[in-house]
Amino acid sequence: MNKITYFEAQKRASLCIKAQNLPVDAAKYLMMERLNWDDVHLLMHYREIMPENELKQFQTDINRFINGEPAQYIIGKANFYGNDLIVNSNVLIPRPETEELVDWILNDNADGPLNVLDVGTGSGAIAIALKQQRPQWNVWASDISSAALEVAEKNAIKNHVDINFKHSDLFTNINSKFDIIVSNPPYISGDETPYMDESVVKYEPHTALFAKNNGLELYQRISLERGDVSKQNSTLYLEIGFKQQDAVVDIFKQQNPLSKIEAKQDLANHPRMVKIQD
Repeated sequence: MNKITYFEAQKRASLCIKAQNLPVDAAKYLMMERLNWDDVHLLMHYREIMPENELKQFQTDINRFINGEPAQYIIGKANFYGNDLIVNSNVLIPRPETEELVDWILNDNADGPLNVLDVGTGSGAIAIALKQQRPQWNVWASDISSAALEVAEKNAIKNHVDINFKHSDLFTNINSKFDIIVSNPPYISGDETPYMDESVVKYEPHTALFAKNNGLELYQRISLERGDVSKQNSTLYLEIGFKQQDAVVDIFKQQNPLSKIEAKQDLANHPRMVKIQD
């Protein structure tokens, strides 16, 4: 194998990625994450010869990325709210817009003895971020997928937070009542598949992506079932698809016409969050 520097390896990889119309910064990301380097370390080593084992691993990573696999799954981790989270094909890769949902909850609620439930926790991203920022909250997290819960539990340990995990289809195995419930549920309609990023459809778990009834099934169920686990004057925070605001608001208005419902846009000015107070 020809000896090349880290710089040359990254340059060649970037050209291969660019030829596939993929984000060229993925080459730098994959190299840095695999080696646990930051920008300073990368600059320090740029002109050094890349060891053969590292080069082979880097080439494997680049080939996987070119074939459509998300970079976070290749590395096995993703960042959310400043936390490094383990991710694999059993959980969704946490998105930046979900951090805005966490911001909304934190801005609304100070630290104190509140019971909080993250429904459909996946990697545990929301629950872990909330518990870190509000240590006095009693945070629960549930998911229908036992494989996802295994990842979430590892992430809680990795990020040094104490969370109560429950294997549950929404609220079926939840036996406490909560001041705050938050959920980023599956909300994509099956007929939207042709318009989605191919790597998402191919690699991310479909049970965490798709929902029946035009993507609204979980919102309908939450509106009907949350009463058994909600304290008086509780608040529900939901992430929604950017075309679903009217439909989701209507679901909760029909269930309780007196509910106070507020919708919020993300930083891209898309309606992506809803808050319901009864």
